[in-house]
Amino acid sequence: MTDWAALLAREPAVDRGIAPSLAKYLTLLYKWSSITNLVATSTTPRDLVALHVADCLALLPHLGNASRIVDVGSGGGLPGVVLAIARPALSVTSLEPVHKKHAFLATVRRELPLDNFTALAERDEQHRTRPDFRPYDLAVSRAVFALGDWLTRATDLVRPGGRILGMEGRDRLALPSDATRHEYSVESRTRAIIVRTL
Repeated sequence: MTDWAALLAREPAVDRGIAPSLAKYLTLLYKWSSITNLVATSTTPRDLVALHVADCLALLPHLGNASRIVDVGSGGGLPGVVLAIARPALSVTSLEPVHKKHAFLATVRRELPLDNFTALAERDEQHRTRPDFRPYDLAVSRAVFALGDWLTRATDLVRPGGRILGMEGRDRLALPSDATRHEYSVESRTRAIIVRTL
């Protein structure tokens, strides 16, 4: 059995106050990943913490004054669930159209529990057509779309003055004039958060 608490304790990005909830989430994620493709099957528990959870926590300084955010193509809840755990006052909606993955997210909401987290089995195009749709303060997506496509695609999800966050790997993108690059390191790998303000 994996000692998630010990792995999380080694990660400087993890606040002690959220470690128990993250451990419970990781227990569920690792269990479900053995039957549903939530993360790569080759992902070790250590990599799940050091490369995935820590990567998601790097988004926190860039949330600004957002109170409502949407995570598009949430998969196993990276970053939507991690952000909801880290910021209980934040209302997080995760869009995941694949029903097995959505079922996992619904289970996480129920079992943690995460009252500030909503999982919907919808694509972003469907979500925008809901009668109750209201633009979000912030939209984020991780490893779903090409970064340039995401920075454009998300504009219909975000209110004027809101933010779009994208996660950049090794390949550098020519950024639009209203976007900024913020570099950070995960396990000696240089990454960047791209912040586009509308």
